[in-house]
Amino acid sequence: MKLITAIVQDKDSNRLSNVFIDANVRATKLSSTGGFLKSGNTTFLIGIEDERVDEVLQIIKETSSSREQFMAPPVNLDVSMDAQVPFPLEVQVGGATVFVLPVEQFHQF
Repeated sequence: MKLITAIVQDKDSNRLSNVFIDANVRATKLSSTGGFLKSGNTTFLIGIEDERVDEVLQIIKETSSSREQFMAPPVNLDVSMDAQVPFPLEVQVGGATVFVLPVEQFHQF
């Protein structure tokens, strides 16, 4: 048995959750916050049999797409600096960060 921890952007979480239900994959959904853009993420905890790990990874890969998004950089309020107007930057967001860990024991009470 393996524990898959998948961190996806909130925009992908509902679709991924629905695909998990259709594929009979049980997952626990947790709200989380990313560090770089401070945007909402969802963390899925999935306990799955070894033989289904590749199937779950493929579902995550197909459902959690990477995309470009514009982000406004923070404004510098230092009066000693020249007034600079920050221009939006295009950054890549989305996709998934996935960890697969071995499970030594599993108990259900």
